[in-house]
Amino acid sequence: MSINNQQIAEEVLEAVGGKDNVSHLIHCMTRLRFSLKDQSIADLEKIKAVKGVIGAQTVGGQLQVIVGQNVDKVYDEICTLGGFAKSEGFTENLDGPKEKLTLKKIGGNILDYISGSLTPFIPVMVAAAMFKTVNVFLGPDMLNLYSAKSDLYVLFNLLYSAGFYFLPVYLGYTAAKKLGVTPVLGMYMACVLLVPDFVKMAGKTFTVYGIPTQVSDYSQTLVPILLIVWVMYYVERFFKKYVPTSLSTIFTPFLTAVIMVPVGLCVLAPLGGYAGEFIGKFLIAFSEHGGFIAVAVIAALWEFLVMSGMHMVVIVAAIAIITQQGYESCILVAGGIATWSAFGMAMGAFFRLKDKDKKAASLSYFVSGIVGGVTEPALYGVGFKYKKPFIALFFGGLLGGFYAGITHVSVYVMGAANFLSLLGFVGGGTANLINGTIAVCIGMFGTAIFTYLFGFDKNTVNMKEG
Repeated sequence: MSINNQQIAEEVLEAVGGKDNVSHLIHCMTRLRFSLKDQSIADLEKIKAVKGVIGAQTVGGQLQVIVGQNVDKVYDEICTLGGFAKSEGFTENLDGPKEKLTLKKIGGNILDYISGSLTPFIPVMVAAAMFKTVNVFLGPDMLNLYSAKSDLYVLFNLLYSAGFYFLPVYLGYTAAKKLGVTPVLGMYMACVLLVPDFVKMAGKTFTVYGIPTQVSDYSQTLVPILLIVWVMYYVERFFKKYVPTSLSTIFTPFLTAVIMVPVGLCVLAPLGGYAGEFIGKFLIAFSEHGGFIAVAVIAALWEFLVMSGMHMVVIVAAIAIITQQGYESCILVAGGIATWSAFGMAMGAFFRLKDKDKKAASLSYFVSGIVGGVTEPALYGVGFKYKKPFIALFFGGLLGGFYAGITHVSVYVMGAANFLSLLGFVGGGTANLINGTIAVCIGMFGTAIFTYLFGFDKNTVNMKEG
């Protein structure tokens, strides 16, 4: 049955309160992410009932509508219907009631900022990582179809480096768009951190307007630029408000930069660097001292973090680790096993359920996962719908994580979340690839078996789709 993206868009937009209730709208690989002026207007049950919508939830003040792999098409339709500029922030109704600022609200805003900044970067990350993966697989490390001195090998390494070395620049742009800062100013501040002459001074003391600062290499970092753009939002907004309109084009960006250069180079960038280094060292220590238990626990809980949106915070640390030491042995390994376990949940449902429509739906969830790398259909179409399969998901991930931790599996590149994710184990040699493959298979088939045996009661198994 064909999917009517326009109808989905119309019904979802109506259920969230119409275009006038939308202050900001972006999408990730499977979800529409709404920032609404009035959350109470949105009807979650009505959204969930829309044909073509897999699920809906509110996380960190953001309404997330899970659509699946056609999310970009639905997003385009909503932008057309609402007259929204794609990927641009929409002006808030500043006259509306202000929400009370609580610890929960602050935490939600931080998660929303990190998620909204990192999500648009995912295509670059995947593309760059795949070039590295191809080099590892076809180059001297495995098949040896070309040497490390060949132009092709050098080119693919350059393409990989272009994705991760300039990470602050990408995030400077996406974070600025998320907050409503002028995007090129976010990129400009990131470029300040990466100017070759500045990077060459790493480890030395430098003064900014006479203020001393310790210079560091901020390439491949995330936290410094995220902090800089966040503070720059308030600085630029101040100058936009008080600089006369006739002078604003020249003096607002100039004065914003005048303030942000010392604040960024002397305070925020070093602070962000220390914070990122601390998080990375903490998780490395957790992985080293927690051993297989750490990998197992994260693998068991990972998909629940995904559903809450909190996984983006952990991924920040994982990216920092893999860019620092070239591999990661806990978070990315556990996340990969959990992803394959979600595929297994759909597989178990397919073999257990009797109704043809339910079986077909479960099979489509499995295919969209293992081919497309999308777990939301399985999580919401099987887990949330039947509840008990979540228990199977937990124990399947736990078992796969135990094996990966015991055999010291590591991931060497961040790439696809589908079956091609196995190539992430290649960099560690044949033993790492074999053990990594066994670990994800334990997670997938273990979850499938648990789902088949314990995921459904007899009435659910035999019940037809109503």
